[in-house]
Amino acid sequence: MDRRAPLSSKYIVILAAIVGVISGLGAFIFYFLLELSTKFFLSGLDSFNPPLAGGETEIIKGDFHLGILPLPLVVALGGLLSGIVVYRFAPEAEGHGTDAVIRSFHRMRGVIRARVPIVKTVASAITIGSGGSAGREGPIAQIGAGFGSFIAEVLKLSDKDRRTLVICGVAGGIGSIFRSPFGGGMFGIEVLYRRDNEVEAIVPAFVSSIVAFIFFDVMMSYVAGTPFGMLPIFKIPQITIHSPLEFLIYAVVSVLATFFGILYIKTFYSIHALFKRLKIHPYFKPAIGGLLTGVIGIFLPGVLGMGYGYVQLAIDGKLALSVILLLIIGKILATSFTVSSGGSGGVFAPSIVIGSMIGAFIGYLFNYLFPEIVVQPEAFVLIGMSAFIAAVAKTPIAAILMVLEMCGGYALLPALMIAATLSYYLSGDYSIYSEQVANRAESPAHRMEMSIDVLQNVKVEDAMVPAEKLVTVSPYQKVSEVLELIEKTGHIGFPVVREGRLVGVVTFEDVERVPIEERDVKRVRDIMTRDLIVTYPDETLEDALIKLVEKGIGRLPVVDRNDERKLLGMITRSDIMKAHARAVARLAA
Repeated sequence: MDRRAPLSSKYIVILAAIVGVISGLGAFIFYFLLELSTKFFLSGLDSFNPPLAGGETEIIKGDFHLGILPLPLVVALGGLLSGIVVYRFAPEAEGHGTDAVIRSFHRMRGVIRARVPIVKTVASAITIGSGGSAGREGPIAQIGAGFGSFIAEVLKLSDKDRRTLVICGVAGGIGSIFRSPFGGGMFGIEVLYRRDNEVEAIVPAFVSSIVAFIFFDVMMSYVAGTPFGMLPIFKIPQITIHSPLEFLIYAVVSVLATFFGILYIKTFYSIHALFKRLKIHPYFKPAIGGLLTGVIGIFLPGVLGMGYGYVQLAIDGKLALSVILLLIIGKILATSFTVSSGGSGGVFAPSIVIGSMIGAFIGYLFNYLFPEIVVQPEAFVLIGMSAFIAAVAKTPIAAILMVLEMCGGYALLPALMIAATLSYYLSGDYSIYSEQVANRAESPAHRMEMSIDVLQNVKVEDAMVPAEKLVTVSPYQKVSEVLELIEKTGHIGFPVVREGRLVGVVTFEDVERVPIEERDVKRVRDIMTRDLIVTYPDETLEDALIKLVEKGIGRLPVVDRNDERKLLGMITRSDIMKAHARAVARLAA
């Protein structure tokens, strides 16, 4: 199918805004279905009403309580229904979704099937609403990215532009449903890499995120009757940093967040491997994961669903230290059972809960031990969130911004920066997103771009064979002698030199055109190429390669710029390939 050339930035920004509108609408529909599912499964079938975060609003009024099923069966039923929807209509929508988007960006040219956003919306609403331990980030990222890919496909955009709109979809979805337009934009460009970001997409990502946020806010104010200008998700008191000694305790939070972050990642993928080996129909795997999650939920209700209400309880100081510690372990296990089994939901909201509990544990413990230093232990809930997200998601800037926008507490910015940066580096290359690549150089999406950059950064003099190592011929030698030289050396072209001066080039093709009976009569000067295409030692390999390709030749004499008859060396396509391989190896190292 014919594709357009890459669009100019102004058109991409317009499309980013359109993606933002659709992502905001998708986020609202997902929010509505999630609340509807929660009221049906948890409130209706089991009579369990999970607490809400301080800034969250109910948009469905009325109660529905039957209480006819025990909690583990409710969560298992949600897992079963989600598995049927996913594996019947779009198997790529299983799991937490963000990895599927990252894989699409790097390895599938940004292509996401049009049905994926719909399937992901329904399946994730069922999984989370029935009590599965998962979040809204993965689903909304895949939903938004799917819309971006669909628009690019309809308009037949280039692969580069399609990938940009996929990022815009992620940014719009995250920015709207997490009420974090700045953090959503950064998340979209950061989450693709462990140690890099897609900086070229930053402007369209921010445009999409802010448009989606505004559209989502308008829809919420219209349907739920809330005033325009939504509150942060979590309500916090006025907090600040009270002592420089607190910074030492922030470091403790980062170390603990790193430890539990690595434990979370290893547990998640170990359980994923176990479910992969199960010889049962894929429909039933999320049901088993849901059943196990429901069993944990009997003893620790805070592991069910997204768990934001329990983060609010931690901020308000209404959870015992023992419960906080148990929630860290319980949420890691419950999320692994829910999502690693194939249930549809994100891993970002569980990361918020786990991180907040880590921060709460340290904050309230040190407040008990050193009340004169840790005056506001609730502030450490935010510190833990930021540190844990940075450690497991490899999105340190987005972690800082999203915590600020979801909670407020801008006076804590230095603390959040320290905690997130420290845990980001302490956690090394561990990431909950297995499809992340280290940097742009390792991304198939940028492989050609990286190759060109390598050729642009290597000079001809660094790759050529110098003149003193060349095999040269005289213009007075017989053609038959050149043929013998070709057989002896394996070379198929030679510079022709007279009295130390370059006068031409002779190749195997030139020799072949001479009849056999004339090869002992004709001389090199009779068949050599005199009108030479040359390169210079200070030119780049890209310049040399362009000359070789455009002229359809295999080698170039390297000459002095001030004296084009002074031979300095010779470079061939093979020399350029070898130099490129060496440079890429150095870059990778």
